Amino acid sequence: MGIEIEKKYRLDKRRLVEIIAKLGELGAEFRSEVFEENYLHRGGLLDERAAVLRLRKIGDTTILTYKERVKTDTDIKHRIEYETFVADVDAMEKIIQSLGYKLSTVYEKHRKTWHLGDVEIVLDELPFGLYMEIEGEVEAIEEAERTLEIQDLEPEPRGYPRLAVKFGKLVGDVSEARFEKQTAA
Repeated sequence: MGIEIEKKYRLDKRRLVEIIAKLGELGAEFRSEVFEENYLHRGGLLDERAAVLRLRKIGDTTILTYKERVKTDTDIKHRIEYETFVADVDAMEKIIQSLGYKLSTVYEKHRKTWHLGDVEIVLDELPFGLYMEIEGEVEAIEEAERTLEIQDLEPEPRGYPRLAVKFGKLVGDVSEARFEKQTAA
């Protein structure tokens, strides 16, 4: 069983620029920049367990993820997490629907990933804001906060699915948070 341990923060543009500069000063290793489409499914046993099934598309790659909350007394989130690559996304979507789960939320995200010490740091741009997540062991997350000098940042307790529901728009029965499509002039 995999346990994901992370802490999320909402950023403004100024803090984003400062954090990117600080990552450079500290010699953090830039890993990737991707655009993601995330499709979340709910219903039945997933709802009972406060869990979610997510299909994440990054280019031609699709990953199926199961996440389930683990109760903690801290603002550092802990979740059971299982992931696997999906060869046929259409077949996987049909399997999920056949099991009685329904598409509930869709959100898009631009993500930049760095590695610093024992943590992964991601800077995310979503249609509703800028965020940073630090993932690693609790002590490593706390050390990264000190190293990045971000102790003043308030943690964001809500996950992207809840934020997408709050700030996105309802399309049929699905909450969507997508970037505006650019039209050619």
